[in-house]
Amino acid sequence: MIQYDIIRRPLITEKTTKQKEACNQLSFEVAREANRVEISRAVEKIFNVRVAAVRTIQVKGKVKHRGKIAGKRRDWKKAIVTLMPGERIAFFEGA
Repeated sequence: MIQYDIIRRPLITEKTTKQKEACNQLSFEVAREANRVEISRAVEKIFNVRVAAVRTIQVKGKVKHRGKIAGKRRDWKKAIVTLMPGERIAFFEGA
């Protein structure tokens, strides 16, 4: 699997910004079939940093109602990547 297929998009919220500042952790939406080793290698290759740890979470899609009709959002996978001390990604510094 190609690195850009594994890492779908960064997640930038208030919570992830606090994690970045306090614990040097970044959050990404990743491919559902990717494992921790593949995610770690993809982040290291794309952003040229060293990764200390990767935690993954399966996020279930919410059920949304529009009147009587109920639909469901898609399920997705989140990865929380902890960088080695002193490592930074310039992309996230302005966020």
